[in-house]
Amino acid sequence: PALQRLAQYLLAHYQKGTRPVRDWRTTTNVAIDLMVYAILSVDEKNQVLTTYIWYRQHWTDEFLKWDPARFDNLTQISLPVESIWVPDILINEFVDVGKSPHVPYVYVSHHGEVQNLKPIQVMTACSLDIYNFPFDVQNCSLTFTSWLHHIRDINLSLWRQPELVKFDRSVFMNQGEWELLYILSHFQEFSVKSSDSYAEMKFYVVIRRRPLFYTVSLLLPSIFLMVMDIVGFYLPPHSGERVSFKITLLLGYSVFLIIVSDTLPATAVGTPLIGIYFVVCMALLVISLTETILIVRLVHKQDLQPHVPEWVKHLLLERATILLCIRDRKTFSQSRTQSLDTSRQVENNDSTAKPTPYVCEDPRECGALGGTRSALAFTGRPEGSGALQEVLHETTAIRQLLEKREEFRDVAREWLQVGYVLDVLLFRVYLAAVLAYSITLGTLWSVWRDA
Repeated sequence: PALQRLAQYLLAHYQKGTRPVRDWRTTTNVAIDLMVYAILSVDEKNQVLTTYIWYRQHWTDEFLKWDPARFDNLTQISLPVESIWVPDILINEFVDVGKSPHVPYVYVSHHGEVQNLKPIQVMTACSLDIYNFPFDVQNCSLTFTSWLHHIRDINLSLWRQPELVKFDRSVFMNQGEWELLYILSHFQEFSVKSSDSYAEMKFYVVIRRRPLFYTVSLLLPSIFLMVMDIVGFYLPPHSGERVSFKITLLLGYSVFLIIVSDTLPATAVGTPLIGIYFVVCMALLVISLTETILIVRLVHKQDLQPHVPEWVKHLLLERATILLCIRDRKTFSQSRTQSLDTSRQVENNDSTAKPTPYVCEDPRECGALGGTRSALAFTGRPEGSGALQEVLHETTAIRQLLEKREEFRDVAREWLQVGYVLDVLLFRVYLAAVLAYSITLGTLWSVWRDA
């Protein structure tokens, strides 16, 4: 058969140990091509990218030429790859041997053109930048070069046009976590310690992560917890429910961070921005809890609580209320006036409750009444004076207790007003900080997403 006769003719005296040129000064030009089939894994911790590529080589072998007329017009034949010379082109970024299928044959045409087509699972070192996770874009290079032959022996070129290689996604499986943006190609020469130059062809594989899964599982729960923390400020500050509510949120966020810690990429190079985002959110929750504890401590009623200083009244109850539009200044002044009027009314009632002397109009009545009173006083002084003194002491004690209680109520009311104003002030500062932080992160991530 023609195939067997042609194979025996080509391989009978073939020397696969030497470069297939008749003149040693002739340079063997190897054209290479690359198509990405799939992105298998991206190991951020070990900085390793695993891809599955379709790799093609094309060169001319001067000892594998024949006349098709002598072999039944046969213009192409497949030969074992172990039987002919193959260029020693490797990938510089190789870190491990992948599970690549072995292709035992190459195609040879009657002009001596050899085509070596094979799929390769490539495990390469790549400098992965995870700062923008989960909106990160990675750029990993695959450098093809001859490990031994310098550029005078083996030169490299691109099989197809760079534009065709750049946007070729015809074989790419794009159903995974990563999507292929484009492939850039670049040829250059390099030398090691002023020795002979070597040719190398670089392919830059640019991929982008699909962030939907991480947005739903990482960002949205954190945003919901922060929104609930802001809503918790509407609970009354003088009740203890706000403290327990914010402690529950803080514990829930801690559990959430423990759960998502395995999802975040871990590298020794740097920390992703989303990790900083979680830490800042935790710090904001701690600040919110601290503010709540301070406000509850401030407005809590105590018997030994002093009066509100005048400068605090001036700053918070007058200036801050106008600045924050919480209440009108007249409202607080009226409330303080009402408390003072209440205390004065209590004093007036106590003063009117004291016995007043009786004034008689008729002198005879006065004389009779005076005699009667003197007699009664003379006869009932030992028994009536003790009971009267006891009643007066009890009345005085009750009056002092009521005055003290009213004074405590006024002090507690003033501190409660100060606590409400300070709570609204700190809440608006906290809300402004959360909004500014969220807008900044959203802007950065949107810019990186559209870049």
